[in-house]
Amino acid sequence: MSNEMQLKYGCNPNQKPSRIFMKDGSELPIEVLNGKPGYINLLDAFNGWQLVKELKEATGLPAATSFKHVSPAGAAVGKPLSETEAKIYFVDDLGELSPIACAYARARGADRMSSYGDFTALSDTCDAITATMLAREVSDGIIAPDYTPEALEILKTKRKGTYNVIKIDASYKPAPIETKEVYGVTFEQGRNEFEINHALLDNIVTDNKDIPEDKKIDLLISLITLKYTQSNSVCYVKDGQAIGIGAGQQSRIHCTRLAGNKADNWWLRQSPQVLGLQFVDDIRRPDRDNAIDVYISDEYEDVLAEGTWQNIFKVKPEVFTREEKKAWLAKNDNVALGSDAFFPFGDNIERAHKSGVKYIAEPGGSIRDDHVIMTCNKYGIAMAFTGMRLFHH
Repeated sequence: MSNEMQLKYGCNPNQKPSRIFMKDGSELPIEVLNGKPGYINLLDAFNGWQLVKELKEATGLPAATSFKHVSPAGAAVGKPLSETEAKIYFVDDLGELSPIACAYARARGADRMSSYGDFTALSDTCDAITATMLAREVSDGIIAPDYTPEALEILKTKRKGTYNVIKIDASYKPAPIETKEVYGVTFEQGRNEFEINHALLDNIVTDNKDIPEDKKIDLLISLITLKYTQSNSVCYVKDGQAIGIGAGQQSRIHCTRLAGNKADNWWLRQSPQVLGLQFVDDIRRPDRDNAIDVYISDEYEDVLAEGTWQNIFKVKPEVFTREEKKAWLAKNDNVALGSDAFFPFGDNIERAHKSGVKYIAEPGGSIRDDHVIMTCNKYGIAMAFTGMRLFHH
C-alpha cells in the first residue's frame, strides 16, 4: 500500500491530473489486486463499502450493494432466495448459494437496468460462487474486505484481465472531519457517523403501532441505503432487499414515483407472464434484461413488433395488458419505505400505497405531518418518525 494513487483522469477525460491520496501521509486503506480503477469507480467503491459495512453492523447479516454514479441501484442482506427470486435474478443454474452470494444476487437483481456497468461492494469475503455471478455480468469492479484464492482467479479473468478488484482494510476508520472543494472553495463538515439502529423506529406516530421485527430490519435497510444515496431519495424494501431506489430528484413526490415504479417492475418480473417468456438461446444478458423492461412497460410494441420479436423470443408473447399488470401489482404487500427527509404532503403516501407499502420510516417535522399521518391511517400503514434527516451530497 501507499498514501497516493494516480488516476487516468477525473470524472471526465478532460479533467487531469487526477489522483487519490491521504492528506495526513498515512497509507491508503485499499489495495488494488487487479485492474486500474478510475475516479468514479473509487467514489462508488468507498460509498458502497460504507453502506454494506453499516448494513452488516445493523442486521448481523452479510450485505452487498450495486452502485452506479455514486448512488446504489440495489442493496441487500444475505437472506436465502426463493425459487422465483433465483429465476428472476438468473442465478437458478448455480445451485446452493452462500449468504454473501445471496446478498449480491439480490442487490444486483433488484434493478438490473440501473446495475448495468456497476461497482459492487461486499461486507464479507468474496467467495467463488459470488465471483462466478460477477464474472457473467457487465460490471466495472468490486470492493470487499477479502477474496478467496478461487474467487480472485475468477475475477482476474473478467474484462480480458482488467476487471477492478479492490481489497479494503475493514478496520480503517476515517478522520471525524471531512473536506471537499467546490469552485476552489473548501467545504468542511463532521462525517455523518449517525448510527442507524432499532431505537430509531420507536416513535410510531400512526394508529397502527405494529411493526414486526423483520419489517424493522427492512426499514433499517432502507434508511442505511438512503444514507449513501444522492438526495432527495426514497427507498422501497421487501424481505431484506431494496426493490426500488429513487435518487437525486428535486421533488420528493417525483422521487417516490420513480422508486415506486422500480419496485413495481421488480414485482412484475415475478408474474407468470414474464416468467413464461421464452428467449432465443443466444440472447445476451443485457438484451434480455432490456427486453423484459420494455415488455412490462407501455412501450411493449417495441419488442413485439413483427420482425423484431423473432430476434428476442422463440414464441411471440401475448401482450401483458394494463388490467393484468394492475391485478398482479395488487398482490404485492408488506413493503417497507424509507425517506431521507420528511414527506411534505400525503401524496407520497398515496403513491407508496399503490406499491404495497405497509411500513414507513421518515424524519417527520413537516408542517403537514398531520396530513401525512392521516393518509397513513387511511390505509392502515405503520409509520415511525426517526427525527433524523439523511441527506447525502
